[in-house]
Amino acid sequence: MNPLRSTRARPGAACTVTFDGRPLPALPGQTVAAALWAAGVPAWRSTRGTGRPRGVFCGIGVCFDCLVTVNGRPNQRACLVPVRPGDDIRTQEGTGLDDD
Repeated sequence: MNPLRSTRARPGAACTVTFDGRPLPALPGQTVAAALWAAGVPAWRSTRGTGRPRGVFCGIGVCFDCLVTVNGRPNQRACLVPVRPGDDIRTQEGTGLDDD
């Protein structure tokens, strides 16, 4: 059984967000992480000490591997933050604060 057919669910029209200045499509209801994954972006943060890449780990907001800067606000969990048209999403370096 196709769950979309049984509920008659249809996604709304795509909107555009930017990731590090590059326009990306996003669907209403998607999280930042889902939009980035759908665009082929697997990592969007680097660790403070070693600079290792990070993306989604738990996907439910328990860990902090998916931190990203959204509209100038650092430390946003990409797996929890819904995208909004025009969002400016940026790779986060370390803590995302100027004092790294």
